Amino acid sequence: MFALVSGDHKDRPYPSFISVIPGFMVNMTRFRIEKDLLGERPVPRDALYGIHTVRGIENFPLSGRCVNAGLIHAFGAVKLACARTNHELGWWDDAKAAAIEAACGEMMEGKLDSHIVVDALQGGAGTSTNMNVNEVLANRALVLLGRTPGDYDAVSPLDDINLHQSTNDTYPTALKVGAITKLRDLEREVVALLEAFQDKEKAFAHIVKVGRTQLQDAVLVTLGREMSAYAEAFGRDRWRIYKCEERLRVVNLGGTAVGTGLAAPRHYIFRATEHLRSITGLGLARGENLIDATQNTDVFVEVSGILKACASNLLKVSGDLRLLSSGPDSGIGEIRLPARQAGSSIMPGKVNPVIPEAVSQAAIAVMAHDQSITFAASLGNLELNAFLPLIAESLLGSLDLLENACSILRRFCVAGLEADEERCRRHVAGATATLTALVDRIGYREAQEIASLYTARSADLRELVIDRGLLTGEEFDELVSAEAVTRLGSPLRKENTTA
Repeated sequence: MFALVSGDHKDRPYPSFISVIPGFMVNMTRFRIEKDLLGERPVPRDALYGIHTVRGIENFPLSGRCVNAGLIHAFGAVKLACARTNHELGWWDDAKAAAIEAACGEMMEGKLDSHIVVDALQGGAGTSTNMNVNEVLANRALVLLGRTPGDYDAVSPLDDINLHQSTNDTYPTALKVGAITKLRDLEREVVALLEAFQDKEKAFAHIVKVGRTQLQDAVLVTLGREMSAYAEAFGRDRWRIYKCEERLRVVNLGGTAVGTGLAAPRHYIFRATEHLRSITGLGLARGENLIDATQNTDVFVEVSGILKACASNLLKVSGDLRLLSSGPDSGIGEIRLPARQAGSSIMPGKVNPVIPEAVSQAAIAVMAHDQSITFAASLGNLELNAFLPLIAESLLGSLDLLENACSILRRFCVAGLEADEERCRRHVAGATATLTALVDRIGYREAQEIASLYTARSADLRELVIDRGLLTGEEFDELVSAEAVTRLGSPLRKENTTA
């Protein structure tokens, strides 16, 4: 009995349930029988997973989502490091070691993703994921050796693939490796996004517009400076993301069950992390206190907080882009976003800001993930946190969402963003906020009187100021120029100096 898992499982085949019903004959030639502590289970004959995976499938029909691919690939690297260490210590002959290492390499490269079929959320602190990995690697090694899956006397998921390991040290180590890899991918996308805003900063540097505080007209700025503020915000995100990698470099590989290294040789404990560092190219280090590194997960909360900060910037900037492009005919309409799709099935000509809307939803989801990580990390007990699967799914999911959100915001929105210069000019010419740029020269009282006259007569601000003899046309234009509204402070006039 097979089912193709829907949704995020895509084409990962697994048995939705396997049972022998009284009076119903199962064609057992399609299955092999495997045993564990609790009894026997039929497993599809050629499947690379085994009985522990079947138990996990039966027990945890929860989210309908597979284990994050980044965690699977990182598990391949962790298992490869352990295998190389065990081979060096003389546990296997060369042929067996080569097959196991080749299988681990395939998992690192994503070639075995479809065989990791347990649900992302599970009890047991990730044991089902670790056992799914162990079984797939053992059976793949068996195939490479010319044997059949399930021939565990030759290569065992537990006695060989999991040798000198525990879920409690391999799972969090794989999570950290996967998270660091995704952090680097995210950093690249954040840099590309901030550079896209810097390009718009230069392109719009000459466009004077009305700046707004509390959604009300306030003072004059340039559209370029608004874009520069977005670039600066993502610049801070880039730096935070770059630095928080340090929080994940300390791993507990070799600590086995609770961080004491129970059942692992001392030489293995010291060498395993060195191999992992060499395999991944990451600056990993074995924790000095492996008990702490096994039971406490606060580093994931810290990293999640950094990701939440990035999400908050994405949400704020996306909201600004929607506001500035609103209308466009009856709204602010100072920028035009690229048209990506028709906006309505009933309103002809309507185009919605779908990219900022999608990015906003991704940002909100990351904030929700941060809450999940915080609670899950807080609920660990004594020597272990049983809720690592939720932490892993939330953290790696946040990294995926942010990377994709930054990418589509840059490619589908910011890169093609245009300014409506005429709309910006009309807003400047018709807004009392323009008078704020004149206060230093004509005084607050005069500016307030001009505002009252403008509101009463619907006259032209520039003409009112000139007609009252307060400024010449050239002086007015200089005070509302792009250079004037963006300079830091006002230049001192001679009568205000003591020189």
